[in-house]
Amino acid sequence: MNTLTWHGHSAFAITSNQKTILVDPWFDGNPSAKAAAANIEADLILVTHDHDDHVGQALDICKRTGATLGCIVELAAKLKAKGLPDSQILNGIGFNIGGTVTHEGISVTMTQAHHSCASGVPVGFIIRLEDGYTVYHAGDTGVFSSMALWGKLYKIDLALLPIGGVFTMDPAQAALAAMMLRCKKVLPMHWGTFPALEQNVDAFRKELDKLGLADTLTQAEVGVPMGLVG
Repeated sequence: MNTLTWHGHSAFAITSNQKTILVDPWFDGNPSAKAAAANIEADLILVTHDHDDHVGQALDICKRTGATLGCIVELAAKLKAKGLPDSQILNGIGFNIGGTVTHEGISVTMTQAHHSCASGVPVGFIIRLEDGYTVYHAGDTGVFSSMALWGKLYKIDLALLPIGGVFTMDPAQAALAAMMLRCKKVLPMHWGTFPALEQNVDAFRKELDKLGLADTLTQAEVGVPMGLVG
């Protein structure tokens, strides 16, 4: 069975056919994480942008485990300059928005995100596992109308959406995003980590209910794997 583990903030581990995909692997310094980066294994690591709370320990984990890194070209170049070889970078040099790269049966499409960063631009990922199960990790972003296009192009089983506000979408925006994405389930992220962010999912639940989407909400306990069923 495919599983997903939330490690707090925007950090996730997805397992598929004994392979582990990490997204935004911020463990050390993450007040919500219960695991240390030194104990994390990975085959593929995806990073949405270069802010410390998202790139996290991606480089260290890649070097230790031999995992392949997937990210935008400019961030790939930055990490290459820090010692990551081309052979461990997806597509050799990274990829870009709209592009799809397949790695050992796992298909990853890079999407736009509306945020800030220093290396390239911030992005999200649509991840399709070997059995077709599809996860959308929005990265750090505000809501944008083009999300409706991803909902038409892909049958999204699970959307991972930030709800914290201040730096990303707030609960109302995230609920609207879930509607546009037409996802089967939505799991809120990027909340509770810092005092400035939403501290629970209550407002998000209410906003989903206003749109008739209450049954799409799913939650994860930090550090506890949950099964992914299409």
